[in-house]
Amino acid sequence: MIAATNNKGKLKEIREILSNEKIDSLKEKNIAIDVEENEDTFLGNALKKAKEIYEIAHEEVIADDSGLCIQALNDFPGVLTHRFLGEDATDEMRNTYLIEKVNAYPNRHAKVVCVIVYYNGKETVIGNGELHGVISKNRRGANGFGFDEIFELPNGKTLAELTPDEKNEVSARALALQDLKRKLVKKSK
Repeated sequence: MIAATNNKGKLKEIREILSNEKIDSLKEKNIAIDVEENEDTFLGNALKKAKEIYEIAHEEVIADDSGLCIQALNDFPGVLTHRFLGEDATDEMRNTYLIEKVNAYPNRHAKVVCVIVYYNGKETVIGNGELHGVISKNRRGANGFGFDEIFELPNGKTLAELTPDEKNEVSARALALQDLKRKLVKKSK
């Protein structure tokens, strides 16, 4: 099975959570493509990636799309989470921008949404995961990537303050992968 991502952090999480599956990276399959995420929904982007990679490799593919949805900002940045400041923006730049925006509101509630699609050329199976928390008042933690350092859980820790094992128990990607795994097992029976 191929994981349709060039993100090393995502690939590591997928391999850890689906440890009983052989997961190949795009690089290991010599697929040098970065599928443009231009759909309006997480599902649309994940499905587009899965199908495009399948058309190249003709192997089972899992692809995801995820993002941060901030309630006070009408679920912004959502599907634009990685791109809302442009392709050259760093995680630090995006996170600082979001903290400054959210500081203008009393409501700091946010959720991380993840949709993972399995596609084998015929069947599509969809896994969903959501994690609720708040946007922290400052960046904290050295583990993780993306917005992990500003997404604070109900226990007061950001995702970046968790160990990889702790994060893999609660993250939206972990929840979506577990949902997908359950549906694939059920389908195979």
